[in-house]
Amino acid sequence: MATRAIKAERMTLPNIEPAYEVRAKRLKGNELQIEIWQLPSPASPHIIVPQRVAGLAGRNLEINQVRILKKMKEAGIRLDIMPVDGMRAPIREEQALRLALLFRVLAPMRSRARMVDIAEGIEGMAREEAAYWLGMAVHRKNPRRVLNALRVLLTAPKR
Repeated sequence: MATRAIKAERMTLPNIEPAYEVRAKRLKGNELQIEIWQLPSPASPHIIVPQRVAGLAGRNLEINQVRILKKMKEAGIRLDIMPVDGMRAPIREEQALRLALLFRVLAPMRSRARMVDIAEGIEGMAREEAAYWLGMAVHRKNPRRVLNALRVLLTAPKR
């Protein structure tokens, strides 16, 4: 029995986590653009070429830049030392899910106050809940409806 336990300890399991990557680049006027891409991996055999999951740039990125850069720094990604031509860095699944959901929800918004409410709501979500909402937003026929529903839920007045 003890030899089985020792053999089990020596075995290494393959990486069963989907692979994600952060891509950032500077656009015209020194404007920053950040995107989350899903890469081919054994955990996602249906993905043959890298697929863009979400991205954010412009005014909405500037409004939420401190929060986003803080999350990326926690993931070990530093954009302050990024070269002008762009940067690519791997990111763990949980962090990629939250950032991608945040990017997708914030992209069309205009209200700063609601953006703050939504960002705080997404940060407070459990991993499974964030994965559920991102999956709904990525794989549904009408993802705008799903994202609008999430916006309504996260900005509803608290009683």
